[in-house]
Amino acid sequence: MNTRKPEITKRQQQLLNELKRCSDELSGQELHRQLHKCEKAMGLTTVYRNLQALVKQGLIRSRHLPNGEVLYAPVERDIHHLTCVSCGETKRLKGCPVKTMNLSENTSKNFELLFHTLEYFGLCQNCSQQFNAG
Repeated sequence: MNTRKPEITKRQQQLLNELKRCSDELSGQELHRQLHKCEKAMGLTTVYRNLQALVKQGLIRSRHLPNGEVLYAPVERDIHHLTCVSCGETKRLKGCPVKTMNLSENTSKNFELLFHTLEYFGLCQNCSQQFNAG
């Protein structure tokens, strides 16, 4: 893993601080609203542009939901989910099954790993029962 510390702007630091303050993931719109509440307002486009920069720098992770919404969290928060493709219900997995995997030496030399995601998609119990009943 690269040990260089990327330089980030004041706005990126504001977004990173807000994500670290929250115990859960946040969408760009939720972050935008949070910043307006604490009088650190920035435009929605600026929020999304800076979130993308933070993802590229490996400081935050993004998770895409089936409805197209993207949620963001600091990379230190290694959280994985089960997501229902019907109703969108999301449940956290305990632990990280990916942590025990080792990349081959050749891969790790030729690729700077920033973060990983693991997502399972399926039907929750309620949606599964409705699907099978109908």
